[in-house]
Amino acid sequence: MTQAADEAAITSLLEARAQAVRAKDPEAALSPCAPDFLCYDLAPPLARAGAAAVDRRGLTAWFDTWRGPIRYDLRNLAITVSGDIAFGHGLLRIGGTKKDGYEGDLWTRQTVCLRRRDGAWQLVHEHVSTPFYMDGSLRAAVDLQPGEEDSSASAGR
Repeated sequence: MTQAADEAAITSLLEARAQAVRAKDPEAALSPCAPDFLCYDLAPPLARAGAAAVDRRGLTAWFDTWRGPIRYDLRNLAITVSGDIAFGHGLLRIGGTKKDGYEGDLWTRQTVCLRRRDGAWQLVHEHVSTPFYMDGSLRAAVDLQPGEEDSSASAGR
């Protein structure tokens, strides 16, 4: 494959995964994950690997906390491919209405690493994070919105 074809295939994989999250489809959301997938997610613990990282029951339980669809949008996605290894980074918007009535809308940062195995791209690592205020409060900065500096971060690749 060409560099452009690899980037398009990975973008398509990540967009399909985002659509699966929006549709609350755990099988489709986890299908691109390799058996040795390592996830640094927003929720505890600090890391999940292998079977714990592709826990369909845990993902289903999280989906069940939402009333209606989940907002799960990728923004400023940049993909870099070198042979059978690739990484991507960008912003991820997560939100919607929880069953308890809470209206959420959160911007996070996402980095993914992929490996081509047997001709197909698989997610081998994902890191989703939110910054926190460095004022001593240790409060998560869940009120941030993307700005000009965020869109220029993907331009330097």
